[in-house]
Amino acid sequence: MVKNARDSRSRQVRESSSRRRPERQRAVPSHVGQRAEKSRAGGGRRRAVLRLVLVITVVVLVVVFGPLAASLGALLWRRILEAFGLGLILLLIALGVLVRLIWSGFGPLLRHWNVFLGAGLLGAAVWGVLGFLRPAGSIFWTVTLGGHVGAAIAGPTEVHGALVVSALLVVGLILVAPKPLLRSVQWLFRPRPARRPAPFSHGSTAPSAASRSVLPEVEEPVQEEKAAERPAAKPVLKAPAELPDLPVEKRFRFGKKEKEAEAPSPAVPAQLERAREPVVTVGGWQIPPVDVLDKPKEIELNREEMDKRARLIEEALDSYGVEAKVVQINAGPTVTQFGVEPGWLRKFRKVVDDVGEERQEETSRTRIRVDRITALSNDLALALAAPSIRIEAPIPGKSMVGIEVPNSAFGAVSLRSVIESSAFQKAQVKSKLAIALGKGAGGESVTGDLSKMPHLLIAGSTGSGKTVCLDSIICCLLMRNSPDDLRFLLVDPKRVELVAFGEIPHLAAPVVVEPDKAVKVLHWLNLEMDRRYREFAKAKARNIEAYNRDRSPGEAMPYLVLIVDELADLMMAAFDEVEHTLCRLAQLARATGIHLVVATQRPSVDVVTGLIKANFPTRISFAVTSQVDSRTILDTVGAEKLLGRGDMLYLPSEAGRPKRLQGTFVSDGEMERIVQFWAGQRRQEKAIVNLEEMEGTGGAGQKIPVIDPMLVEARKLAAEHEQISASFLQRKLRIGYPRAARIMEELETEGEMEDAQQQQQQPPPAQET
Repeated sequence: MVKNARDSRSRQVRESSSRRRPERQRAVPSHVGQRAEKSRAGGGRRRAVLRLVLVITVVVLVVVFGPLAASLGALLWRRILEAFGLGLILLLIALGVLVRLIWSGFGPLLRHWNVFLGAGLLGAAVWGVLGFLRPAGSIFWTVTLGGHVGAAIAGPTEVHGALVVSALLVVGLILVAPKPLLRSVQWLFRPRPARRPAPFSHGSTAPSAASRSVLPEVEEPVQEEKAAERPAAKPVLKAPAELPDLPVEKRFRFGKKEKEAEAPSPAVPAQLERAREPVVTVGGWQIPPVDVLDKPKEIELNREEMDKRARLIEEALDSYGVEAKVVQINAGPTVTQFGVEPGWLRKFRKVVDDVGEERQEETSRTRIRVDRITALSNDLALALAAPSIRIEAPIPGKSMVGIEVPNSAFGAVSLRSVIESSAFQKAQVKSKLAIALGKGAGGESVTGDLSKMPHLLIAGSTGSGKTVCLDSIICCLLMRNSPDDLRFLLVDPKRVELVAFGEIPHLAAPVVVEPDKAVKVLHWLNLEMDRRYREFAKAKARNIEAYNRDRSPGEAMPYLVLIVDELADLMMAAFDEVEHTLCRLAQLARATGIHLVVATQRPSVDVVTGLIKANFPTRISFAVTSQVDSRTILDTVGAEKLLGRGDMLYLPSEAGRPKRLQGTFVSDGEMERIVQFWAGQRRQEKAIVNLEEMEGTGGAGQKIPVIDPMLVEARKLAAEHEQISASFLQRKLRIGYPRAARIMEELETEGEMEDAQQQQQQPPPAQET
């Protein structure tokens, strides 16, 4: 029994020691190690003997058969030169292309078969040209530079050879580059009429106000006649400066967005050709050509710097234990987006083989989580020496994470570069209210449709680019619409921003700068919306497109766009009225062609309320000061990391995540030229809205008093109760006290007028005799 107890205690001690030292590996027996050392030593001696025998054999073969091999090689080389000549170089190039296709796949051959076939014909033509040459004093004297093959292509006579080579050249060029060849032929045979001075250009100044007032009827026909005589300029389609043509074969594959943005559709040149000429509408208005806008400036991007930043991103992530690889680079005007593909988190273990050598064996691997990359945003900004970076995880439609790094040199996006893009050309065919917003992080042009938004809310701190965005939207709409199609209502509490558009004939009323008049404009818009719905009911039309479908320009109903530069001033002047009327317009005005574009520099909850946010699904946020402001306008963070100067986040109604853009820029000179172009066509027409009176004017010309919509409900409450007050109306109608007090005053005025009428209708009392 004592022996069994001792054995059990020793067994427990061994088990506890093995649990305490799990990392100790099994010891290798000594006889196994000695056999392994002897086998390694014997193997080394055998390898040395084999190497010595191989060297001796090679030396003997070179000494014995060297002269014979040299003579045979010289004879073979002479026969090859006589057969192929310098065309051997073309054969080597073709062989290299074939090896590359075999290595990477035959996809390029299937997609661009005409290019490969044309290149082969061009090579045959060059080989035939070499067949005409016989240099004296060389091996090619008996044959030609093209060898026997080149002589066979050239033919027996020089005339036959010239015809064959010319045919090969022409067919090869047609297959390789058909479009440039066709454009060159058209340019050669195009008639060239004499040029005349253009009626309106960048350098010319618009006619003065005095000349317009003296000769308003003679000036327009002269301009139209000159525009008709001016020859059509051939559009030169240049790739934008922000979109370099970067090779795909590099390690860092540049995105397809750039090529899509650069390559215009086949229909774009014809549309641009028409856009450069003045277009006259049915109503007699002349649409400004695209030449009134400045041409985009070319900006070169440093590819070496982008490659260096890509390597820095990989090294920084690897230093924090995150395996990742930059697989795509999208260069934009302000930021460059690096597409990062997350790697794997691998686990290894040590394995000892039979000879006692240790090696690492992979046991499992899992994909790196996206949260680990997004958590390193500040560390990446430190490694790249950038003020701030934004991480988009993941990029919509792609299995990669986008890291947006600011460029060392910022590039402005001109309005003309976006208007001439294929994306905007397609958008303006579908809608009259297409607007150019800017370019994305990958350099692609981004457009919007105001009729589908249908209202736009813009926010950002001072100097971030809100007013420039409003100017760009107005100029973009002026480039495509006449006053018969579109009317503006501009509210500018700052008094210095939107007043530049005071001379255009599109204004339904003069530019509003007083907050009390802005409230009247909102009331008039509500009444105009109700009037339009009544007209739609009479015409049995559902919306403004159906109403205007079969009507002339004089009878058609124009779109109405209200643009407010600063919402905070209006909210401080009349909070309840502005919020109520804005929300009612945003809810109901879409079908009537009334659209709202509202901007504010204070995106706080007391200005951008929950009701306003709910009715403005499309929003744009420029740089803000805090995450709270970003959440207020976009319901997400990110706007506090923007760089300013037009850098914005665009949240369309159909998208669940904002997209980073560089907004379009319109200079003061471009705005002045557009305003002067339209001011020269201004007609003596009465304004639709008369802000000097307390009454609004309807679209048909009848007087419509500005009445509070809640006044009818207040009359019902007054009829149901014997006594009412302003606080009673405030509780029952759920409105503010100032509005309730004004309704109470109107009710008192109506009551006094009724009492006076009743006293007048009563007969006078009979006099006592």
